[in-house]
Amino acid sequence: MEETETLAGETAERQRLRSRLVDLLNAYSSEANHIGHAFAGRNNLHGPDLHALLAVMHAERAGAPLTPGRLGEAMGLSSGATTAMIDRLERGGHLRRARESTDRRVVHLRYGESGMSLAMAFFTPLAPRTDAVMEKFDVAELQVVERFVQGMVDALLDYRHELRDRG
Repeated sequence: MEETETLAGETAERQRLRSRLVDLLNAYSSEANHIGHAFAGRNNLHGPDLHALLAVMHAERAGAPLTPGRLGEAMGLSSGATTAMIDRLERGGHLRRARESTDRRVVHLRYGESGMSLAMAFFTPLAPRTDAVMEKFDVAELQVVERFVQGMVDALLDYRHELRDRG
């Protein structure tokens, strides 16, 4: 009897945590979108522009800068829409095109200096807040959170690709 009660209690707690974590992830996503929209609004950016800038920044951090084609694929945009967006972001100083290969036809997208300055000025006040939260967790706990969040991101990416492939 005790073992059955323990299993039932674990199942109920797992369900409670699942629901609560999904709610928290949704709330986090919503708040991050509000902040992103505020940044976009203050810097005359269109909706997809912020997503493009984040994609370029993440690719640069990973040491694999995006080409315009890969950015368009990642965002689900046509070649023409991608070019128009890159042109707009380049005019605003947010992005720059770089020819870093011996093949001059290959163009990589890099974060522009003035765009990075605007992002730093806007987002730097958020850093102490997020740092204070992370300080409450030891390295092992943060590694678990990292695994969890990465798994959730992978699940979303997988589903997005499935939706794209279904047309």
